[in-house]
Amino acid sequence: MSATTPKDLDDLEFSNTNAWDTRQLVTMALMCAIAALLSFVQLPLIPGVTFLTYDPSLMPAMVCGFAFGPGAGIAVGAIAAVIHGLILGEWVGSLMNIVATLCFVWPAAAIYRRKRTFKSGIIGLLVGVLAATAGAVVSNLTIGVAFWYGSVDVILPMLLPAILPFNLVKGIVNAILTLIVYKAVSNLITPKKSQVKGR
Repeated sequence: MSATTPKDLDDLEFSNTNAWDTRQLVTMALMCAIAALLSFVQLPLIPGVTFLTYDPSLMPAMVCGFAFGPGAGIAVGAIAAVIHGLILGEWVGSLMNIVATLCFVWPAAAIYRRKRTFKSGIIGLLVGVLAATAGAVVSNLTIGVAFWYGSVDVILPMLLPAILPFNLVKGIVNAILTLIVYKAVSNLITPKKSQVKGR
């Protein structure tokens, strides 16, 4: 058996197969922090409806969903929602935000993952907006009624004039922000094998 010399060791190339995984986790942690901070930005979208405010916290989750897949995006959005709920003690709102994250991120990121093109991203975001809007209506009629409103009769009159248009506009704004931000940072955070030139 021949001995391995220091020179032989110098000729070997060692690669860390977990390098990208580590980078992905760091990126996701950063996105979680950004999403948690953005969750405290509360902007009214519909005049006179003070309890419906918009925050852009779903945008970092969607960016991660496009870059790393649906699971990563959902994890970022859910963790940010939990952090927000723990700080303010609004666990019902956090639960509804997690539902919104699932409905918005999962279909959009899943569609984009199958074919990483601009057109696929647009289609995915449109599906995500519609799914998130439908999810918001369902969560208001279930979670909201159970813990906030007390009766479905309280929420029904607000569905068409307030809750439905608010969540539709909210989803569209999130989709536009995602396109802008992801276009700017995609090649910095996406693995080279998944990068698409001209995105």
